[in-house]
Amino acid sequence: RLWVRWGRRGLGAGAGAGEESPAASLPRMKKRDFSLEQLRQYDGSRTPRILLAVNGKVFDVTKGSKFYGPAGPYGIFAGRDASRGLATFCLDKDALKDEYDDLSDLNAVQMESVREWEMQFKEKYDYVGRLLKPGEEPSEYTDEEDTKDHNKQD
Repeated sequence: RLWVRWGRRGLGAGAGAGEESPAASLPRMKKRDFSLEQLRQYDGSRTPRILLAVNGKVFDVTKGSKFYGPAGPYGIFAGRDASRGLATFCLDKDALKDEYDDLSDLNAVQMESVREWEMQFKEKYDYVGRLLKPGEEPSEYTDEEDTKDHNKQD
C-alpha cells in the first residue's frame, strides 16, 4: 500500500518526460489553516510549493506546477483564493479579490461551478487546510487526522 501511494506521487507534472516534478522532492505538507497573507507566500515564486484555495479549502497544487506555476496558464490563482475566477471562468487579476471573498454575490450556477471545481481539486490534489475568514482562529490538526485524511484520499 505504501508503494502504491508513493509510486503514484511521482506521476505529477513532468513525470515520464525525463524531468522530475518539484512535487516529487517535497515532503507532504502537514495540515494547517491559512490566512490570505499566509496563502500568498505559496505562489511558486518564493517557494517551490504552490497552494490555492477553492470554496474555503486550501489545496497543494505543486504537482500541477506546469498549470499553476508562475509561467503556467492558471498561475494567476497560485497563492490565492481561486473560487471567484473559477466560478466566473475569468483569468483576469481583477476577478480575484485581495481581501477575504465570501462569494455572496455569485448566482446559483456560479456557486455550483465552485463546488464542482472543489470536488475536482479534492480528487486530484492534497487538501492541506482551510482558508480562514478574518478574525477566525486556525484549527489544531493532529498527526492522526492527517494520516486518516491521507489514507481516505488514496
